[in-house]
Amino acid sequence: MINRSDIEKREFRDLTSYAAKAAESRGRKIPEEKCAIRTDFQRDRDRIIHSKAFRRLMHKTQVFLAPEGDHYRTRLTHTIEVSQIARTIARGAGLNEDLTEAIAMGHDLGHTPFGHSGEAVLNEIYPGGFRHNVQSLRVVDVLESGSSGRRGMNLTFEVRDGILNHTGATMPITAEGQVVKTSDRIAYINHDIDDAIRSGIITAEDLPEESIAVLGDTHKKRIDTLVKDMIENSFDRPTAQLSREKADAMNRLRAYMFEKVYHNRQVKKAEDIEKIRNVIVSLYRYFMERPDALPEDLRAMEGEFSHQELVKDHIAGMTDRYALGLYEELFL
Repeated sequence: MINRSDIEKREFRDLTSYAAKAAESRGRKIPEEKCAIRTDFQRDRDRIIHSKAFRRLMHKTQVFLAPEGDHYRTRLTHTIEVSQIARTIARGAGLNEDLTEAIAMGHDLGHTPFGHSGEAVLNEIYPGGFRHNVQSLRVVDVLESGSSGRRGMNLTFEVRDGILNHTGATMPITAEGQVVKTSDRIAYINHDIDDAIRSGIITAEDLPEESIAVLGDTHKKRIDTLVKDMIENSFDRPTAQLSREKADAMNRLRAYMFEKVYHNRQVKKAEDIEKIRNVIVSLYRYFMERPDALPEDLRAMEGEFSHQELVKDHIAGMTDRYALGLYEELFL
């Protein structure tokens, strides 16, 4: 039998000196008895995967608001692709694969319905603004209950740090968190290109030639190039990053996608954007005026958190179809 102690010893033996070791974790806010079989990072991954917030990602938009087809990415398939890319990089770079996977699985738990379009509306109407990475941390710290009934998942410091800093200017403190931060970008740029080509918004020939010359002319080649480059530039080093050449090529692709796809009227029609705005604003106002209409678990937090924050939590946690269904039930 291979137990937790064996796995922790293996980490010290096989991983690089810059890899995070489960036995050296900064720990949890609330101390817990160790699992006999799993390391703390493995337990964190399992808690995230078994959460309701993780299951809801299946019905949350990635980019295309109303895709006509079964093969477009959702927030859940995006999360799985990020995890796969990040685990491959971590394994090749001698980093902690379990920590990497836990961060990847939890990084988008706080995303709103309707993707970044929904996030933009909530950011506009909620005082202080809304950022999905901050909400993801709130999900694991407060909104999801553990199996013991205690509030929050009580995750380790390293996983929480990676979730919070997977986007934005602040870098995660661990190399594993840095791997997820770059893997998130590798994943969404390339799978959004794939979806955009499938939808007819762009063609493969439209992509920036200078980026394609460096990264490759197919989905598979681009990801393979970026993963190998990340491993080569992260192995036995204190930080995990791409080479300057590959990072610049990927950033040019990203800029192209913002110009041609993410802000494209065919992808996000004006009437769809207005519908999303109307749904989120209407639901937000409805629950602001009716505190008793919030779910029981959120009402139990009244007094500890402002009513406005709890309404924001409720809206952000909705899936696309739940938000639309509730809107129709209440207002149509």
